[in-house]
Amino acid sequence: MHRLNKETIYHLLEADPEKPGAGRILDVCILMLIVANVIAVILESVEGLYIPHATFFQAFDIFSVAVFTVEYLLRLWTCTANPDYANPVLGRLRYAATPLAIIDLLAILPFFLPMFIPLDLRIMRALRLLRVFRILKISRYSYALKLLGRVMKAQVHVIGVLIFILVLLVVITSSLMFFVEHDVQPDDFANIPTAMWWAVATLSTVGYGDVFPVTPLGKALGGLIALLGIGMFALPAGVLSSAFLEEIQKNGGGERGNSSHSRSPEEVVDLLERLALLREEGVLTDEEVAVQKQRVLGDGG
Repeated sequence: MHRLNKETIYHLLEADPEKPGAGRILDVCILMLIVANVIAVILESVEGLYIPHATFFQAFDIFSVAVFTVEYLLRLWTCTANPDYANPVLGRLRYAATPLAIIDLLAILPFFLPMFIPLDLRIMRALRLLRVFRILKISRYSYALKLLGRVMKAQVHVIGVLIFILVLLVVITSSLMFFVEHDVQPDDFANIPTAMWWAVATLSTVGYGDVFPVTPLGKALGGLIALLGIGMFALPAGVLSSAFLEEIQKNGGGERGNSSHSRSPEEVVDLLERLALLREEGVLTDEEVAVQKQRVLGDGG
Protein backbone atom coordinates (compact mmCIF):
# COMPACT_ATOMS: atom_id res chain seq x y z
CA MET A 1 0.00 0.00 0.00
CA HIS A 2 2.90 2.30 0.82
CA ARG A 3 4.34 1.72 -2.65
CA LEU A 4 0.98 2.34 -4.27
CA ASN A 5 0.51 5.65 -2.44
CA LYS A 6 3.96 6.82 -3.43
CA GLU A 7 3.39 5.95 -7.09
CA THR A 8 -0.04 7.60 -7.03
CA ILE A 9 1.39 10.84 -5.67
CA TYR A 10 4.29 10.67 -8.10
CA HIS A 11 2.01 10.34 -11.13
CA LEU A 12 -0.20 13.12 -9.73
CA LEU A 13 2.76 15.48 -9.44
CA GLU A 14 4.33 14.44 -12.74
CA ALA A 15 1.09 14.26 -14.72
CA ASP A 16 1.04 15.39 -18.34
CA PRO A 17 -0.03 19.06 -18.13
CA GLU A 18 -2.06 18.69 -21.35
CA LYS A 19 -4.15 15.75 -20.15
CA PRO A 20 -7.33 16.39 -18.11
CA GLY A 21 -7.54 15.02 -14.58
CA ALA A 22 -6.47 15.71 -11.01
CA GLY A 23 -2.86 16.27 -12.05
CA ARG A 24 -3.89 19.00 -14.47
CA ILE A 25 -6.02 20.70 -11.78
CA LEU A 26 -3.09 20.59 -9.36
CA ASP A 27 -0.77 22.06 -11.98
CA VAL A 28 -3.18 24.94 -12.68
CA CYS A 29 -3.51 25.71 -8.96
CA ILE A 30 0.25 25.80 -8.42
CA LEU A 31 0.68 27.83 -11.60
CA MET A 32 -1.81 30.42 -10.32
CA LEU A 33 0.00 30.52 -6.98
CA ILE A 34 3.34 31.14 -8.74
CA VAL A 35 1.87 34.02 -10.75
CA ALA A 36 0.30 35.47 -7.58
CA ASN A 37 3.69 35.29 -5.84
CA VAL A 38 5.40 37.21 -8.61
CA ILE A 39 2.69 39.87 -8.52
CA ALA A 40 3.04 40.08 -4.72
CA VAL A 41 6.82 40.61 -4.97
CA ILE A 42 6.25 43.41 -7.49
CA LEU A 43 3.57 45.09 -5.36
CA GLU A 44 5.70 44.84 -2.21
CA SER A 45 8.23 47.19 -3.82
CA VAL A 46 5.57 49.95 -3.62
CA GLU A 47 5.94 51.22 -0.05
CA GLY A 48 2.59 52.99 -0.07
CA LEU A 49 0.94 49.66 -0.85
CA TYR A 50 3.12 47.35 1.22
CA ILE A 51 3.20 49.17 4.57
CA PRO A 52 -0.58 49.22 5.24
CA HIS A 53 -0.96 45.62 4.00
CA ALA A 54 2.28 44.14 5.37
CA THR A 55 0.43 41.53 7.44
CA PHE A 56 -1.41 40.23 4.38
CA PHE A 57 1.75 40.04 2.28
CA GLN A 58 3.61 38.20 5.05
CA ALA A 59 0.75 35.75 5.57
CA PHE A 60 0.53 35.09 1.85
CA ASP A 61 4.27 34.48 1.70
CA ILE A 62 4.09 31.98 4.57
CA PHE A 63 1.18 30.18 2.89
CA SER A 64 3.02 30.06 -0.44
CA VAL A 65 6.22 28.77 1.14
CA ALA A 66 4.23 26.08 2.94
CA VAL A 67 2.66 24.91 -0.32
CA PHE A 68 5.94 24.99 -2.24
CA THR A 69 7.75 23.21 0.60
CA VAL A 70 5.20 20.40 0.72
CA GLU A 71 5.38 20.09 -3.04
CA TYR A 72 9.20 19.94 -2.99
CA LEU A 73 9.29 17.34 -0.19
CA LEU A 74 6.65 15.20 -1.92
CA ARG A 75 8.60 15.31 -5.18
CA LEU A 76 11.78 14.38 -3.30
CA TRP A 77 9.98 11.52 -1.53
CA THR A 78 8.18 10.10 -4.57
CA CYS A 79 10.98 10.49 -7.12
CA THR A 80 12.11 6.91 -6.36
CA ALA A 81 8.99 5.74 -8.22
CA ASN A 82 10.89 6.80 -11.33
CA PRO A 83 13.35 4.04 -12.37
CA ASP A 84 15.98 6.71 -13.07
CA TYR A 85 16.00 7.64 -9.37
CA ALA A 86 15.12 4.28 -7.83
CA ASN A 87 17.94 4.25 -5.26
CA PRO A 88 16.53 5.63 -1.97
CA VAL A 89 19.61 7.78 -1.25
CA LEU A 90 21.60 8.29 -4.44
CA GLY A 91 18.42 8.49 -6.51
CA ARG A 92 17.06 11.33 -4.39
CA LEU A 93 20.40 13.13 -4.48
CA ARG A 94 20.47 12.83 -8.27
CA TYR A 95 16.91 14.14 -8.48
CA ALA A 96 17.72 17.04 -6.15
CA ALA A 97 20.53 18.04 -8.53
CA THR A 98 18.24 18.26 -11.58
CA PRO A 99 17.50 21.80 -12.87
CA LEU A 100 13.78 21.69 -12.03
CA ALA A 101 14.44 20.43 -8.50
CA ILE A 102 17.02 23.19 -7.95
CA ILE A 103 14.44 25.75 -9.10
CA ASP A 104 11.92 24.30 -6.63
CA LEU A 105 14.51 24.60 -3.85
CA LEU A 106 15.39 28.19 -4.77
CA ALA A 107 11.69 29.08 -4.53
CA ILE A 108 11.65 28.30 -0.79
CA LEU A 109 15.29 28.82 0.25
CA PRO A 110 15.09 32.63 0.75
CA PHE A 111 12.42 32.06 3.41
CA PHE A 112 14.30 29.44 5.44
CA LEU A 113 17.86 30.71 5.08
CA PRO A 114 17.59 33.56 7.65
CA MET A 115 16.39 31.04 10.25
CA PHE A 116 19.75 29.27 10.20
CA ILE A 117 22.19 32.03 9.20
CA PRO A 118 22.22 35.53 10.78
CA LEU A 119 22.03 38.07 7.96
CA ASP A 120 22.07 41.87 7.86
CA LEU A 121 19.18 43.94 6.55
CA ARG A 122 20.58 44.43 3.04
CA ILE A 123 21.03 40.70 2.47
CA MET A 124 17.55 40.08 3.88
CA ARG A 125 16.09 42.50 1.33
CA ALA A 126 18.05 40.80 -1.45
CA LEU A 127 16.74 37.40 -0.36
CA ARG A 128 13.17 38.68 -0.36
CA LEU A 129 13.71 40.00 -3.87
CA LEU A 130 14.97 36.57 -4.93
CA ARG A 131 11.41 35.31 -4.45
CA VAL A 132 10.72 36.68 -7.92
CA PHE A 133 12.65 33.66 -9.23
CA ARG A 134 9.63 31.55 -8.25
CA ILE A 135 8.44 32.43 -11.73
CA LEU A 136 10.99 29.89 -13.00
CA LYS A 137 8.77 27.17 -11.55
CA ILE A 138 6.40 27.88 -14.44
CA SER A 139 8.80 25.94 -16.66
CA ARG A 140 7.55 22.73 -15.02
CA TYR A 141 3.94 23.40 -15.97
CA SER A 142 4.18 25.12 -19.37
CA TYR A 143 4.36 22.95 -22.48
CA ALA A 144 5.85 25.86 -24.42
CA LEU A 145 8.71 26.27 -21.93
CA LYS A 146 9.34 22.51 -21.93
CA LEU A 147 9.47 22.64 -25.71
CA LEU A 148 11.87 25.57 -25.51
CA GLY A 149 14.09 23.57 -23.17
CA ARG A 150 14.22 20.63 -25.59
CA VAL A 151 14.99 22.96 -28.49
CA MET A 152 17.78 24.71 -26.58
CA LYS A 153 19.24 21.36 -25.57
CA ALA A 154 19.12 20.07 -29.16
CA GLN A 155 20.71 23.24 -30.53
CA VAL A 156 23.23 23.81 -27.72
CA HIS A 157 26.23 23.49 -30.06
CA VAL A 158 24.78 25.95 -32.57
CA ILE A 159 23.93 28.41 -29.81
CA GLY A 160 27.46 28.04 -28.44
CA VAL A 161 28.92 28.91 -31.83
CA LEU A 162 26.65 31.96 -32.13
CA ILE A 163 27.64 33.19 -28.66
CA PHE A 164 31.32 32.75 -29.52
CA ILE A 165 30.85 34.75 -32.73
CA LEU A 166 28.99 37.47 -30.83
CA VAL A 167 31.76 37.76 -28.21
CA LEU A 168 34.33 37.86 -31.02
CA LEU A 169 32.45 40.67 -32.75
CA VAL A 170 32.19 42.68 -29.52
CA VAL A 171 35.94 42.40 -28.91
CA ILE A 172 36.91 43.25 -32.50
CA THR A 173 34.45 46.13 -32.97
CA SER A 174 35.22 47.72 -29.60
CA SER A 175 38.96 47.54 -30.32
CA LEU A 176 38.55 49.11 -33.76
CA MET A 177 36.28 51.85 -32.44
CA PHE A 178 38.71 52.63 -29.63
CA PHE A 179 41.50 52.99 -32.17
CA VAL A 180 39.42 55.26 -34.43
CA GLU A 181 37.64 57.45 -31.86
CA HIS A 182 39.93 57.60 -28.82
CA ASP A 183 41.84 60.72 -29.88
CA VAL A 184 38.64 62.64 -30.69
CA GLN A 185 36.53 61.37 -27.76
CA PRO A 186 38.95 60.40 -24.98
CA ASP A 187 36.18 60.31 -22.37
CA ASP A 188 33.59 58.23 -24.27
CA PHE A 189 36.20 55.87 -25.74
CA ALA A 190 38.74 55.99 -22.92
CA ASN A 191 39.70 52.33 -23.26
CA ILE A 192 38.56 49.11 -24.90
CA PRO A 193 36.36 47.92 -21.98
CA THR A 194 34.55 51.28 -22.12
CA ALA A 195 34.14 50.94 -25.88
CA MET A 196 32.57 47.52 -25.34
CA TRP A 197 29.43 49.22 -24.00
CA TRP A 198 29.03 51.01 -27.32
CA ALA A 199 29.73 47.78 -29.22
CA VAL A 200 27.09 45.82 -27.28
CA ALA A 201 24.47 48.58 -27.65
CA THR A 202 25.15 48.82 -31.39
CA LEU A 203 25.36 45.11 -32.14
CA SER A 204 22.09 44.54 -30.29
CA THR A 205 20.58 47.27 -32.54
CA VAL A 206 19.45 49.21 -29.44
CA GLY A 207 21.76 52.20 -29.94
CA TYR A 208 21.00 54.29 -26.85
CA GLY A 209 22.76 57.31 -28.34
CA ASP A 210 24.73 58.18 -25.22
CA VAL A 211 27.98 57.22 -27.01
CA PHE A 212 28.39 57.47 -30.78
CA PRO A 213 31.23 57.97 -33.31
CA VAL A 214 31.87 61.45 -34.70
CA THR A 215 34.70 60.88 -37.18
CA PRO A 216 33.88 59.87 -40.78
CA LEU A 217 35.75 56.60 -40.41
CA GLY A 218 34.05 55.94 -37.08
CA LYS A 219 30.60 56.58 -38.57
CA ALA A 220 31.30 54.22 -41.48
CA LEU A 221 32.54 51.58 -39.09
CA GLY A 222 29.54 52.13 -36.82
CA GLY A 223 27.12 51.64 -39.74
CA LEU A 224 28.82 48.41 -40.75
CA ILE A 225 28.73 47.15 -37.18
CA ALA A 226 25.00 48.00 -36.90
CA LEU A 227 24.30 45.94 -40.03
CA LEU A 228 26.33 43.05 -38.60
CA GLY A 229 24.24 43.28 -35.44
CA ILE A 230 20.97 42.91 -37.39
CA GLY A 231 22.29 39.82 -39.16
CA MET A 232 23.75 38.46 -35.94
CA PHE A 233 20.40 38.44 -34.17
CA ALA A 234 18.42 37.33 -37.23
CA LEU A 235 20.54 34.17 -37.55
CA PRO A 236 19.70 32.56 -34.18
CA ALA A 237 16.03 33.50 -34.65
CA GLY A 238 15.95 31.45 -37.87
CA VAL A 239 17.82 28.54 -36.26
CA LEU A 240 15.49 28.39 -33.25
CA SER A 241 12.35 28.79 -35.39
CA SER A 242 13.41 25.86 -37.57
CA ALA A 243 14.27 23.81 -34.48
CA PHE A 244 10.84 24.55 -32.98
CA LEU A 245 9.05 23.24 -36.07
CA GLU A 246 11.26 20.13 -36.16
CA GLU A 247 10.52 19.42 -32.50
CA ILE A 248 6.78 19.79 -33.09
CA GLN A 249 6.92 17.37 -36.01
CA LYS A 250 8.98 14.94 -33.96
CA ASN A 251 6.46 15.01 -31.12
CA GLY A 252 3.68 14.52 -33.63
CA GLY A 253 4.89 11.07 -34.60
CA GLY A 254 7.50 11.38 -37.31
CA GLU A 255 8.52 13.26 -40.39
CA ARG A 256 5.98 14.38 -42.95
CA GLY A 257 7.47 12.31 -45.68
CA ASN A 258 7.21 9.03 -43.82
CA SER A 259 3.93 7.87 -45.34
CA SER A 260 4.25 4.29 -44.05
CA HIS A 261 3.60 5.52 -40.49
CA SER A 262 0.44 7.65 -40.72
CA ARG A 263 -0.79 9.23 -37.50
CA SER A 264 -3.76 7.86 -35.63
CA PRO A 265 -6.77 10.15 -35.05
CA GLU A 266 -5.74 10.46 -31.38
CA GLU A 267 -2.27 11.61 -32.37
CA VAL A 268 -3.69 14.14 -34.83
CA VAL A 269 -6.00 15.61 -32.17
CA ASP A 270 -3.17 15.71 -29.64
CA LEU A 271 -0.84 17.50 -32.04
CA LEU A 272 -3.51 20.04 -33.02
CA GLU A 273 -4.06 20.77 -29.34
CA ARG A 274 -0.32 21.30 -28.88
CA LEU A 275 -0.25 23.72 -31.82
CA ALA A 276 -3.19 25.66 -30.39
CA LEU A 277 -1.42 25.86 -27.03
CA LEU A 278 1.78 27.14 -28.64
CA ARG A 279 -0.19 29.80 -30.49
CA GLU A 280 -1.91 30.92 -27.27
CA GLU A 281 1.46 31.19 -25.50
CA GLY A 282 2.91 33.18 -28.39
CA VAL A 283 5.56 30.65 -29.40
CA LEU A 284 4.22 30.24 -32.95
CA THR A 285 2.43 32.73 -35.19
CA ASP A 286 -0.93 32.06 -36.83
CA GLU A 287 0.80 31.47 -40.18
CA GLU A 288 3.21 28.90 -38.70
CA VAL A 289 0.34 27.12 -36.97
CA ALA A 290 -1.64 27.03 -40.22
CA VAL A 291 1.30 25.46 -42.08
CA GLN A 292 1.76 22.84 -39.37
CA LYS A 293 -1.97 22.06 -39.33
CA GLN A 294 -1.87 21.36 -43.06
CA ARG A 295 1.05 18.98 -42.56
CA VAL A 296 -0.66 17.24 -39.65
CA LEU A 297 -3.97 16.80 -41.45
CA GLY A 298 -2.14 15.63 -44.56
CA ASP A 299 -0.23 12.99 -42.58
CA GLY A 300 -3.23 11.99 -40.51
CA GLY A 301 -5.13 10.75 -43.51
